[in-house]
Amino acid sequence: MKLNNKPALYLVFLLSFLSLSQVEKGYYLFPIKPGEQNFLAGNMSEIRPNHFHTGIDIKTEGREGLPVYAAADGHVYRMKISSMGYGNVLYIRHPNGQATLYAHLRDFAGPIAGYMQNKMYELQRNELEYFPEAHDLPVKKGEIIAYSGNTGSSGGPHLHFEIRDSLDRALDPLHFGFSEIIDTTPPTVTRVALTPLEENSRINGIHRRQEFPVSYSEAEGFRVRQSIKISGRVGIEILAHDKLDGMYNLNGFPVFEIYEKGNRIYRSEVNPVDFDLGRFILVHTYQNRYTRLYKRPNNLFGFYEPDSVFSGAISALPEERKDVQVKLIDAYGNSSQLTLDFEGETAPINFYTHNSTNGHKKIDYRNNLMIVDAPLSGAGELAKFYVHGYVMEIPYAYQGTNKRTYLWNMDLGVPDSVDLCTETVIPGVHAKIPFQRETHFDNGQVQINFRENTLLDDLFLRLEYIDGNGQQGLRINDPFEYLWNNMEVTYHVPEFEGVKEKTHMYLRYANGYKNFQGGVWNGDRINFNTRHFGEFVLATDSIPPRIRPIRINQQEIRFSIMDNLSGIKDFEAWVDGEWVLMRYEHKQAVIWSEKKREGPLKGDLLLKVRDMANNEAIYRGKI
Repeated sequence: MKLNNKPALYLVFLLSFLSLSQVEKGYYLFPIKPGEQNFLAGNMSEIRPNHFHTGIDIKTEGREGLPVYAAADGHVYRMKISSMGYGNVLYIRHPNGQATLYAHLRDFAGPIAGYMQNKMYELQRNELEYFPEAHDLPVKKGEIIAYSGNTGSSGGPHLHFEIRDSLDRALDPLHFGFSEIIDTTPPTVTRVALTPLEENSRINGIHRRQEFPVSYSEAEGFRVRQSIKISGRVGIEILAHDKLDGMYNLNGFPVFEIYEKGNRIYRSEVNPVDFDLGRFILVHTYQNRYTRLYKRPNNLFGFYEPDSVFSGAISALPEERKDVQVKLIDAYGNSSQLTLDFEGETAPINFYTHNSTNGHKKIDYRNNLMIVDAPLSGAGELAKFYVHGYVMEIPYAYQGTNKRTYLWNMDLGVPDSVDLCTETVIPGVHAKIPFQRETHFDNGQVQINFRENTLLDDLFLRLEYIDGNGQQGLRINDPFEYLWNNMEVTYHVPEFEGVKEKTHMYLRYANGYKNFQGGVWNGDRINFNTRHFGEFVLATDSIPPRIRPIRINQQEIRFSIMDNLSGIKDFEAWVDGEWVLMRYEHKQAVIWSEKKREGPLKGDLLLKVRDMANNEAIYRGKI
């Protein structure tokens, strides 16, 4: 719903301000071993695949089953039993309007456990998300609500703990004054990169992102030793981490600041985090690793100061020398400093003596720029770009010892071909897809629907077809380009002769692993939704899952279930004709029974397991 009047906008602002101001130290009890020193496996603002970590990961002595305590009075308003994501998770709403979350739990405790089990048996669901009424499950501060575990996407036993504001945004729990966590260790810089932000930007003479090593001394802190020549606006990117006292694992930290001549020109603080915008971390970072200390156009995160396009960009006048300091600050105020030395120069117009390289690619793409490399030749220096029936001749941007580099701004039009005097190259760009605009692309063989919230930025769409080595499919852009939400793809494959009801689209990784994306056939076309770019191939899964009994007795039934390609979709078990709740741990590929009442499991046993391609395996036995 859009708010189109000033009072409503003021209300949203006021709620946001009040939520941020409600950091009341001492309000919350630490949920694991309260009053004792605890250790973290992860903290807020840590960069995770495709998202910021939005809470703290509390270590549980490498084991499961530690009591988890309610951090404050409140009521359970959301609960979920799942084998993926947060795993088994509880959400508690508190009188201050905030909420706490407890994830990767082994089991719920007390009335909460009985309530959820009854709902799962009532609905006959092995995995369930449920929203109780406020009066159903009240809890008191310090009450045992669950036991720690390793469920969902957890990589080891721990408790994931979050605090959310009244707008359901994640707040940094370490701001709430937990004495159980001790940290006097400042962040560490591992490596620095600089990237050009404009067409006329250069770093040491060329328009390429470049990485630089970092040295450290107690007197100077972290420093890039070499002086870096720049022209136009450039952006700083930093690979860095933080540690807690006495811990080996690498954590994140929330604050970056940039200073020029002692004046702060930029600040970003990852707090709070809006879950709806979480994937904009893929714009905030380079390849989900380096933190960008500048704001990209169309980045919807709001934690930048100043909050403007290319906030944080660095520039220098010709022959101007400029020292820039970057301050890195963790949640406890421990800070480190990085110094970079810049020297301004005039951007080369026609040539620059430098051994430019772009691997074996003739054409590369960076945001709205097409970067074309051509070998040195006496045949001519102007490249001809053919755009919508027009021919445009442009000089090379700079020349290296082995090649020339041409830059083309695709906002001016997408070239059909480029004549480099010695050869003609055909770019792979099919169309420009604007950010936050619903767009339909159709070239006859591939149709793609982009909704208003599909893209993270303007997209220059590239398509290639895969047909060989028994594989059919298509390549859409690059795996290191990203989407905000799903795009809908329809792929016309008139020559396909396989079993369509068992054939789906899979995302193929560089190591050959195939990730099920799904798809529905309509004649010779398969329609699927995906949140990824990369290689998509058709694959047929006609093999049912494998069922292997581990334990079958009157107290418990336990099986290993595995699938060779598409993955497990669902499973159902009955004993003596009655449905039995089965818990699932996908990391171990194990399911096991959870009885509703006392008494033996006895009678005929039936287990059905389906994979994502709807192949079904059946196990029959008798207890």
